[in-house]
Formats: sequence, C-alpha cells, structure tokens
Amino acid sequence: MEEINVNEIENIEIGHAHNKKALTGCSVALFKKGAVAGVDIRGGAPGSRETALLNPNKLVEKIHAIVLAGGSAYGLDAASGVMKYLEENDIGFDTGAAKVPIVTSAILYDLDIGDPKIRPDQKMGYNACINASNKKFESGNIGVGLGATVGKIAGVEKMMKGGLGSAAYQIGDLKVGAIVAVNSLGDIINPQNGEIIAGALNKDSKSFLGTENFLYENYDKDHDFFKGNTSLGIVFTNAKLNKVEANKLAVKAHNGYAQTMSPAHTDFDGDSIFAVSSANIDADFNVISILAIKAIKNAVIDAVKSAKGFKGIKAYRDFK
Repeated sequence: MEEINVNEIENIEIGHAHNKKALTGCSVALFKKGAVAGVDIRGGAPGSRETALLNPNKLVEKIHAIVLAGGSAYGLDAASGVMKYLEENDIGFDTGAAKVPIVTSAILYDLDIGDPKIRPDQKMGYNACINASNKKFESGNIGVGLGATVGKIAGVEKMMKGGLGSAAYQIGDLKVGAIVAVNSLGDIINPQNGEIIAGALNKDSKSFLGTENFLYENYDKDHDFFKGNTSLGIVFTNAKLNKVEANKLAVKAHNGYAQTMSPAHTDFDGDSIFAVSSANIDADFNVISILAIKAIKNAVIDAVKSAKGFKGIKAYRDFK
C-alpha cells in the first residue's frame, strides 16, 4: 500500500476559497466528466442540497460537483456559484433545452467564530472552482476548514481548532482517498491508543475535560450544544461503483468518524459523508471500504494536526 495525494485520483479537481476576516470558507470537488455518488447523513442537525438525487431510485446517475461550506444554512448559497462555473464550462445534465449542472452540498456551523454576517456565497463558491486543480493542497485552516472547531461541550472558550484534512492510498491501480472538515461537538481521538488529541479543555486550558465523561456525569441534565458543530467528508475512489454501492460506501466510511470522534453523530451534529466513483477500475468492494474508513480516519487526524489556532482558540500544535 502506498500513501498518495488525494488529488492523484482520476477525474477529480479540488479547490478552496475562504474569508480570513470572517473565518469561514468553502471547498469544492469538481467532476467535470461526471461521477457516480452516494451519501450518508447522520446526527440530528444536517444541512444539505440535492442529496435526494443520490438515492439509487432517482433518475440522475452522475453528479458534477460537491460543495462543503461553512456558514450554516446560509452557506448553501455557495453551490450557486459552482453551478454558474459549470454552466459557463458547458458541464451538466443534458435536458435537451439546457445542460443543468448537478451540484450537491452540505454545510457546517461556524457562525460563532468570525463575522456571522459574512458567509460562503455564490462568489466564494465560484472562486473555489477557479482555484480547483489536481495539485496537492495544504491541510488545516483552508476552505471549509477555516472556521472549524472541536470540543464544544464546555463552551466556546474551551474548544479547540479543527480544520480540513486529507488522506489517500493506492494498491495496484486502485486509489481511495478522502477529505474531511472536522467540526465536531466531540473530542478527537488518536485511534491507535484512544487518547484525546484535541477537544474540550479543562479550566486550566492545559488538559482535556473528556466530553464522554462529562456527558456521563451530567446524564440527568438537558443540554443544548447546537452551535458550532457538524463534520463533513468526501470519499473518492477510481473504482467502478453504481449508486447502490456508492451509498453503501458512504455508510461504511462513517466508521472512520466513530474511531476518531468521541462522541460522533450526536443530535447536535449533522455529520455527513459523500462517496464518489470517478473512474472504472475493478476492485473488491470490501477492500474499497477498508481503505475508505482508513482514509476518513486519517483525514480527521490530519485536519486537527495541521490546524493553527487563532482568536485565543488553541490548536493541537500549541501543545507540542
């Protein structure tokens, strides 16, 4: 097995745009030749666009882009800019009267980090497409990951910085990779030893509170931690998948969240993973699934370890 750059997977271009003042952004994956896709959405607070089309019983077989954005529901507007870019490049589902780009999207909540009046919009989505390429990008404070944070159980003053990460692997001619915007209510766990590497801090801001333990100790109290959550991921593969298999792969990939987020999929998260087939390599589905889980898991860790703190919010690297 060889570690590769996620952009080395065929027929994929990834781009980012963000506003450093507002501390929000978006990331786009373009599939100009079209790609089969599926999605699995968990947790109680998702926000998305055009995900119903990914159901195997729906007509459209291929999509042309996935947009991951901050800004809560406002951030869904970024997909309109991606639509504009694809239309200008004559890419879309041919209806006879026009080519309609099929653009799916999911959003995370970051309005409490920067300026809540500035959110990912049509212009930002368009710019992310302009920036898209098959070149390696830096992880951490980029695109949709700019305003991402983790560990909100003790309030925003004790949370830590999340970010956008990636990981990808190749076995023979099979390639599987992922990007993840890590913005969880829960802590981030090193899956090798179970230790917290980022999350809710204690009062001393030098040690971890432990989100699961906090919930256990306060099981008889009502909680409202809506603000600031939802992690978003995309699994990419050059393996040949149909829509049923793509949706099944998205389901399996959530194991990567479960191994690195404690807890994952809460009622205050809208955790989502898309799965995309961009080529026609024959491969065993079980192998694809194992690599997808591995890619999601290590993309989460990459996001946290690459992130930089700001505005008093500490990052993993501040403890090294």
